Amino acid sequence: MGRCGARGVFVICVLLGLAACNAAIQLAAPPNVYVRADNYPSARIPDALRNITPQIFYITDRGAQQEGGALVGYGKERSAQMAFGAAQVQFGAADWDDLVVRTSVEGSRRQSRLDITGLDEMVRFSATPLPDRRETGGLRVEAKAAQDYAARTRAFQQAIREEIKRTGNDQVLIFTHGAFTEFDDAIVTLANLWHYIGRDSIPIAFSWPAGNRGPLGYFRDRAAGDFSVYHAKETLRMLAEMPEVAQIDIVAHSRGTDIMSQALREAVIFQRGRGVAPKLGMKTGTLILAAADLDTGIMQQRLLTERTSEAFEQVNVYVNPNDFALRLSSLLTNSGRVGALQADDLDAGDIGRLRKQALIHFIQVEDAQGSDSHSYFRGNPAVLSDIVLALRTRAFPGGTLRPLEEGEDGIWLLHPNYPLERLPDLDLEAELLR
Repeated sequence: MGRCGARGVFVICVLLGLAACNAAIQLAAPPNVYVRADNYPSARIPDALRNITPQIFYITDRGAQQEGGALVGYGKERSAQMAFGAAQVQFGAADWDDLVVRTSVEGSRRQSRLDITGLDEMVRFSATPLPDRRETGGLRVEAKAAQDYAARTRAFQQAIREEIKRTGNDQVLIFTHGAFTEFDDAIVTLANLWHYIGRDSIPIAFSWPAGNRGPLGYFRDRAAGDFSVYHAKETLRMLAEMPEVAQIDIVAHSRGTDIMSQALREAVIFQRGRGVAPKLGMKTGTLILAAADLDTGIMQQRLLTERTSEAFEQVNVYVNPNDFALRLSSLLTNSGRVGALQADDLDAGDIGRLRKQALIHFIQVEDAQGSDSHSYFRGNPAVLSDIVLALRTRAFPGGTLRPLEEGEDGIWLLHPNYPLERLPDLDLEAELLR
């Protein structure tokens, strides 16, 4: 590789790293949709979740970090064993009422810290692949290994079942992060999203072994993402098999979109193979892909050709042509990235067909520059507003409850001060959901 090529790799790694790793230790700026304090659905949040010390669940195949025999975190090393647990999160507010005030634009001058105060690993799964043997022309997992894995699966499901009973929330929100992201960053990012959406789901961070540094760190993270696809698919399977789980929403960022899209594609194929409609078998609701570090051609073959969107009520793809990190990635790989989609990457006819037939909506984020150009999904008040509205109201773009403006090319436009003067009546939304 020449000097220019090596320099390009280094620059991309630095930029993607900065974009992914600078997760704020504060509650993100309130979404524009909460310009009024009474827009936040505090009255609808279960009593068990009206506190400043909630727990955020996680599933990870990162290597565990210990000090003095005690778990202190998870690193960038790979682990063949999935771990399931809960992270205790502390919002820096005096009490619940104080946090609700800070959640609105009116109270945004008083920022709230976000800290992880403890980790509780509840289930450690068997290492994969499980031992098997050839019998009657096929491979069969050894009985003891299968029983052990099934027992750990039941322990995981029982923990989720107890949380459903404790909170009354039967929906799950999964968040998958991008490259260079530390475990703690993933937890804090999900805590931000979950809190602003209204704490109406069980939050689970799927954290894969990202965090490699140096000029080749990005490529090592990409390989680690491929390593984690099976575990992501297992996470989806275990949740979908639970009668108590009603729906699973997924938010994926940057390289996390590649991991999750691979897992979803394989899950869709599996459901079709057993003669079950993918959405019914997978219980999937809304899929959000933000700043997708995903080859545009691969997206067309992996998601569109396989009709993966059939598993969802809608797919929202946030794009930013000014995403500097993804533009550099496109230059290096000589392939466009979905998260930096240009108007001519897909013509208006294709976009219209995808929106009508596949329920895939491309949403262009305006005025996201600098460090915000790649990480806008977790701190940009306009983007957060649309994510909140999409997951709270289940509305498609362009309507009263989600008033995005349509561009001439069929891509929805997300203005910096969205939803402008068209602030939805969220009291009406509450009535519609009853």
